[in-house]
Amino acid sequence: MRIPAFITCCSLVTLGATGAEVHVGAGQAHPTITSALAAAAAGDTITVHGGIYAEDTLRITKPLTLAGLEGAVLDGKSRNEIILVSASDVTVRGFTLRDGGRSSTKEFAGIRVESAARVTLADNNLANCDYGIYLAKAARCEVLRNTIEGRPGQELNSGNGIHLWSCEGIHIAGNHIAGHRDGIYLEFASESAVEENLVEGNMRYGLHFMSTHNSRYRKNQFSRNGAGVAVMFSRHVEMTDNVFEFSWGSSAYGLLIKDLTDSSVSGNHFHHNSTAVYCQGATRTVFERNDLRENGWALRILASGEDNTFSGNNFSGNSFDVGTNGQLVNHVFKGNYWDRYEGYDLKRDGGGDVPFRPVSLYSMVTERVPASLFLLHSFMVQLLDRAEKAFPSITPESVLDSSPAMKPHQL
Repeated sequence: MRIPAFITCCSLVTLGATGAEVHVGAGQAHPTITSALAAAAAGDTITVHGGIYAEDTLRITKPLTLAGLEGAVLDGKSRNEIILVSASDVTVRGFTLRDGGRSSTKEFAGIRVESAARVTLADNNLANCDYGIYLAKAARCEVLRNTIEGRPGQELNSGNGIHLWSCEGIHIAGNHIAGHRDGIYLEFASESAVEENLVEGNMRYGLHFMSTHNSRYRKNQFSRNGAGVAVMFSRHVEMTDNVFEFSWGSSAYGLLIKDLTDSSVSGNHFHHNSTAVYCQGATRTVFERNDLRENGWALRILASGEDNTFSGNNFSGNSFDVGTNGQLVNHVFKGNYWDRYEGYDLKRDGGGDVPFRPVSLYSMVTERVPASLFLLHSFMVQLLDRAEKAFPSITPESVLDSSPAMKPHQL
């Protein structure tokens, strides 16, 4: 049967109509957010005026917008999860959320999203919550421009700033996260994007990837965290244009890679880390156009990986450029800039005529005997390193840059 055109137009107008606006606050139709949530219909906007709202957990079970005006504060009284979203097509924005619940057995969050899709959490300030924002079994959600500050404490009884578990297609962008165990934690959260976040001063990792495939993170700054980023048991991950800085300590890394496959690390800046990049089990991963400057170890790569390519990177001012625990096979080093390279370019093509071996004898020694590091700048160590470069016997012969760049790359 043919549907008349005017009926089709009316249907489109009805579907596109916006809901009513429900106001909450002193002198408004609803004195509490709980009563407004009960009264609101699907598609409504609940506007919360300035004031402190110390209610039980706010449960959002229908598609709507919960918007806070200036001064709207949600207080969890240190015993509640503040907001629980279990419906799709929900927006929560503009609130200060503080003092979420404390528990050694439950994972209380400032905002929790469970089994929902297309949820937007934007422009909120979260303070003193064990977990800031927690998404479980969520899809195609956005976490945008939130400020998330954890409560002081020990790593074991602290949660993560943004925590994703069993999610798909999550976009995390423009957030500032500090003072948590991990700034951002993703487990089984494929097809996700983490972009333009400032993650600093967290106890363990700035960003922690576990089994998160086909994802990307770009233009983030990871500063002064216990370790910058850990990417584990994942494939098809793109890491582009990030800053990893000031991760100091015996087990601190700018970027820790474990069992990563078919991925890329490009255009990143690593500086002032104990170890800039630590690779264990990386396979078919491309490292290119990265700047590794003034780190302890620029690159520590274990012999467990294979078929990785390192090209067009800058290595300058590092105590050790490359360290390894054995023979590295099927890895390619080509066209990198090494500030320790003393070769020449008679062909004037910008590439050194003599290959460069970036693994020093002393890096091999300290890999086996860490306490020997205190002799690093002694004259005898420099003499042994030069002798090893002239007549290699301990350092892996397969690790060499066949055409090192004579000048730093412009990144």
